[in-house]
Amino acid sequence: MEISLNENMNENAVISIESSAQRSKSGFSSALDHIGRHWQEYTMEGGEMAVFMIAACIFAALLFLPDSPLAVHIPDLLVRRVLMGQAMGGTVAGLVYSPWGKQSGAHLNPSVSLTFFRLGKISPWDLVFYILAQLLGIGVGVLIGTKLITPHLVHPLAEYLVTIPGMHGWTSALALEGGFGFATMLVILYFSNHPQWEPFTGIMAALVVMAYFALAAPFMVEHHDALHPSGSAFMHLSTAALVYFSSPPLGMLAAAEFHHLWKGHVACAKLNHSNDKRCIFCEYQQSKSKLKPNPA
Repeated sequence: MEISLNENMNENAVISIESSAQRSKSGFSSALDHIGRHWQEYTMEGGEMAVFMIAACIFAALLFLPDSPLAVHIPDLLVRRVLMGQAMGGTVAGLVYSPWGKQSGAHLNPSVSLTFFRLGKISPWDLVFYILAQLLGIGVGVLIGTKLITPHLVHPLAEYLVTIPGMHGWTSALALEGGFGFATMLVILYFSNHPQWEPFTGIMAALVVMAYFALAAPFMVEHHDALHPSGSAFMHLSTAALVYFSSPPLGMLAAAEFHHLWKGHVACAKLNHSNDKRCIFCEYQQSKSKLKPNPA
């Protein structure tokens, strides 16, 4: 009896190990399958993110460096902030309505992708590869931007490219980023889920971005060594990362919950669906529908 019991336990252990191996193999195969079918969307999303960051670096140099002709001829800092907002809002609109943005959905932010995943509009593997592509795009964009305008990007007036609590402290920084995330996502969800307004979703999102860049700077950066290679700079950039990766996702997720209670329906994870480009998010919804059991 004891030998039989041990044999059963060993068999169960072998079955458990084999089952885990099969699940791992299945997950790896699923990841490869998503890459094979959706690599174009991942590449486009990363490319859009890189373009956004390059534009941010260039416009920052043109508008805020003391030796820039634009800064010399436009001494009013508020006017330059408004121009920065218009430039970045125009960049967002251009990316959303570009051929790449029409196909990838132009999330341009890991928090947007995470929120659509929470709403059940993105598959888990698409979420993983979208965020990886976006982060890679941010890195490549900043690298290219710094090469284009080095050494100017480390000038104190270019610090606003990262979110660092300024004289108003942590509370203002977190509230501002969270509020911006909430407003952005609520605008996206409202306009993208109304057929008559859906074509204008990119424009409305761009307007929110314009307002953010124009109005946020006074509440954020206050330190003058934030982008310099020092221990203090490391602490400031660590703070920036903490603010960026905590507050916007919470704001956008809150907007998703609010929209769910208010309107309920969310059609798709694309910002611009009025085109003939394929939609991997609609494909995902269709695949989920096929897996649902038919009611008896």
